[in-house]
Amino acid sequence: MPLLVTDYSWTQTESTVYISVPLKGAKAGKVDILSTDDYLKVHYPPYLFEAFLFEPVDDVRSSAKVGNGVAVISLPKRSNKEWEQLMITTDDKDKKKEIREKALLKYQKTLSSDSRSKAEKQQAEKKYALETMMKLEKEERDSIQKMKDTKREETTAELAAWQQRLKEEAVEEAQLNPQSQSDNQTEKRVKGHSGGGKVKLDQRDNSEAKSKKKQADLPAPRYAGNIQVSFTPRVFPTALRESRVPEEEEWLKKQAEARRAVNADVQELDDLKEEERNADWLKDKGDKCFVTGDYLGAVNAYNLAIRLNRKIPALYSNRAACHLKLRNLHKAIEDSSQALDLLTPPVAANAAARARASVRRGSAFCQLQLYAEGLQDYQAALKIDPSNEALQADTQRIRDIIQGTAAATEKQ
Repeated sequence: MPLLVTDYSWTQTESTVYISVPLKGAKAGKVDILSTDDYLKVHYPPYLFEAFLFEPVDDVRSSAKVGNGVAVISLPKRSNKEWEQLMITTDDKDKKKEIREKALLKYQKTLSSDSRSKAEKQQAEKKYALETMMKLEKEERDSIQKMKDTKREETTAELAAWQQRLKEEAVEEAQLNPQSQSDNQTEKRVKGHSGGGKVKLDQRDNSEAKSKKKQADLPAPRYAGNIQVSFTPRVFPTALRESRVPEEEEWLKKQAEARRAVNADVQELDDLKEEERNADWLKDKGDKCFVTGDYLGAVNAYNLAIRLNRKIPALYSNRAACHLKLRNLHKAIEDSSQALDLLTPPVAANAAARARASVRRGSAFCQLQLYAEGLQDYQAALKIDPSNEALQADTQRIRDIIQGTAAATEKQ
């Protein structure tokens, strides 16, 4: 449970409210500030400062400076008048919860819009860079092609000039010595008739010798054969003689049913994108939202995934973790119990998931001061993972609380 900060200070002018919150040794990077028009939150674990503002402010122009052990938040007023007090005076928890949830939803939409605009800007920059690179590459290709064309034309012109020069020299030689050329041609024809047969025989002999040499160099063909190898089909890492086959087969059957299970009520989901109809994709989205601290967004993702597939225990267990963060303790107990019901029969493949669900339900019981029920869940988790030092310490702490309560009751 967070510790509420009460030693803050604030000042105001007709146009702006200034709030100073001491950070109590927290680093600047670990301070989470959320500001809307009627709500302000400064969170640096384990401390929390909340302000339900007396009048609306301009959250677009609001700013915060963190340093020297203090966070100073500047909130421009929407109306130029002095406030009677900083916060509204009401003990209506439902009203405060409504203001808080509206602020979180507005902050989530702002983050989503900023992320979308940032992605669009990056996409535009990538597109511009790609177009520029393609333009430069095209200019380079055109330049190279122009150089090739010029070189080809020059080579063609030189070849044509050389051929023309050879023709002219041949014509001049024929005109100067016609009789000598005729005798040379006759001599070539006679030599060709006398030596042609011998050349052909030599070529045939060489070809046959090369063919025989290649056949002699070839290795003998290998004998063909098949080797039959059989493996024992096993999904779990334990040896067959050490495992519990019926429980493991039942767990695998449940997993297969979970992969095939799809809610029949699909008409309400026609407006969703294709990836948003995938329970695994929604689970990954919820996990990412949880890591970034967007617990409401994670709950929404898990809710939609559960509507699509009610057989995946991780969806209920992860939603229970979100409810713990949002202090929805009874819902956390319900989701953890549902996850444990789906994580049956108990096998090695779901041991870690059963331990997590037990710890989350036990934590919710303890926060509701139901320590006996919480101790049972922590002991169940410790039985699964007996070497976990953190679990050992938490279980002992709950025992101490129960023993201390019992001792105090006996004294009374």
